[in-house]
Amino acid sequence: MVSEHAEPAAPSTAQVLVASNRGPITYTLGEDGTLDAKRGGGGLVSGLSAVDDKLWVCAALGDGDREAVRRGVGEPGVRMLDIDAEVHADAYNGIANSVLWFVHHLLYQTPVEPVFDAEFRRQWASYETYNRAFAQALAEEAGTGASVLVQDYHLALVPGMLRELRPDLKIGHFSHTPWAPVDYFRLLPDDIGEQLLRGILGADRAAFLTRRWADAFIGCCTEILGGTGRTRIGVHGLGADADFLRRRSQEADVDERMEALREQVGEGRKTIVRVDRTELSKNIVRGLHAYRALLDAHPEWRERVVHVAFAYPSRQDLEVYRDYTAAVQTLATEINGAYGTESWTPVVLHVKDDFARSLAAYRLADVALVNPIRDGMNLVAKEVPVVSDHGCALVLSREAGAYEELGEDAIVVNPYDVVGTAEALHEALSMSAEERTGRTKRLAEAATALPPQQWFLDQLEALRQE
Repeated sequence: MVSEHAEPAAPSTAQVLVASNRGPITYTLGEDGTLDAKRGGGGLVSGLSAVDDKLWVCAALGDGDREAVRRGVGEPGVRMLDIDAEVHADAYNGIANSVLWFVHHLLYQTPVEPVFDAEFRRQWASYETYNRAFAQALAEEAGTGASVLVQDYHLALVPGMLRELRPDLKIGHFSHTPWAPVDYFRLLPDDIGEQLLRGILGADRAAFLTRRWADAFIGCCTEILGGTGRTRIGVHGLGADADFLRRRSQEADVDERMEALREQVGEGRKTIVRVDRTELSKNIVRGLHAYRALLDAHPEWRERVVHVAFAYPSRQDLEVYRDYTAAVQTLATEINGAYGTESWTPVVLHVKDDFARSLAAYRLADVALVNPIRDGMNLVAKEVPVVSDHGCALVLSREAGAYEELGEDAIVVNPYDVVGTAEALHEALSMSAEERTGRTKRLAEAATALPPQQWFLDQLEALRQE
């Protein structure tokens, strides 16, 4: 259900449209009734900066956003949809984050979950309503023959719905997550799985971050539907924004954070750095277990290395994520209690999001640990080599999308193998400065091959040629 105030005042002739759950701006409602606007970041925001004349359709995510829509507050080029808060919660938390994310990242404990019951069906109806609101808004806003790029698993039904409303449009869908292999995808009820696939196949072009994820999608379509029909499949591996990262990482607030981190680490010690949200797929707990295994198997590293772990809370409105965040904090405390001394804290854990501090850690890192269970790409793996001051060894999960581009110069691990990851950390810490520098240079070149602006323009050009 979309607020009447979200309807456009007059027909639009927009020729490039983007749809995503989260938009480029958020509003905070102050106690005095004032609205404060804050622009977001990330690869999508950076990528879309390459196109000036565009319309971004997104959802109002909080009370501030909804109040902005109701007051008619906004900025040119953005249409924010005031979708009913309960409908959005069902669609976003109930389906997108608790079902689709779990399927594509292979996160279910299958002896006990999932359970697709009547409550799931109720939430699925909200997911349909939510997608329909986007499809209707895009249909209203798009000019004749316009190009529409729909983003991610939140909006998997939009291409099919929009195709019915506006067959003249060029429609693309981009998946920022992995895609589940067919056997796992078929955990979903048959009718729901088919509906998801047909929704994306409403697009002229469906694109993915890696060939592996694209092939998995094709496999699902072939097994369940008999093929992908008229929809073309593409691959665009989002890269790091080198110019922005290098410029931003040299600013004064980053230097200040570096000094504070150096003090916490201690003189002459090496650092193993990770920067993640406390998302289940990021595998932070096993990473801490691997670090503890390193200290056990190679006691020579005690007092000589510090694990700098930034674990920024994510999706804390879901109990399983709150529990996971707590588990990370508990394990870090246990390691410090078991191995720490008066002069050495083995794990320096920060849970408050701080981008400047993250960049400072990138610059300081001797080793970067990126060990997700499964990840669409993982930009941290690409960002660290770009801003590293003295070269950084990358320990990388083979289940990260970034593995396809960075695997040759990373130390690759099975994310479930704690002992293997501990040995990889030992190898990385023992690497010569010369080898580390050479690997870092090659990693940075691969990581920046398709920066966000070109990543978006390539998709748009490919869609227009369909």
